Amino acid sequence: MSRGKTRGLISQINVVPYVDVMLVLLVIFMITAPLLSQGIVIDLPDVEAATLDAALDDPLVLSVDREGRFYLSFGGDADTALDESAVVDRARAMVQRDADVPIFVRGDEGAVHGRVMRGFALLKRAGAEQVVLLTELPDTEQ
Repeated sequence: MSRGKTRGLISQINVVPYVDVMLVLLVIFMITAPLLSQGIVIDLPDVEAATLDAALDDPLVLSVDREGRFYLSFGGDADTALDESAVVDRARAMVQRDADVPIFVRGDEGAVHGRVMRGFALLKRAGAEQVVLLTELPDTEQ
């Protein structure tokens, strides 16, 4: 009579499936992370202008969307609309912290000109010395 071998309990855990799942999750997060930080959509007007220095780190950017709402970001995109007093307060805090911070205004092509100019006035009231208006190059020059 042949007697079958009895197997004992396996005391090891197979971690390969867990590592596979973690790698898949890592790839998914690496792909979706840049998409999440795009913020609001601003359609900049196309005009001929000088290009910006790529070495400018963490600029203060005031964005004005098509509906005339203000968004203020420092070193990244902001997705919360601010009222005028909040724009002045936050911009003043940034300018007082670093007087040489580059300050840009991004106005949507469909935004009312007066709202974009109001954004300039708010930044000046906050103590900004120089404010740069951002545009995009026309398709023929890109």
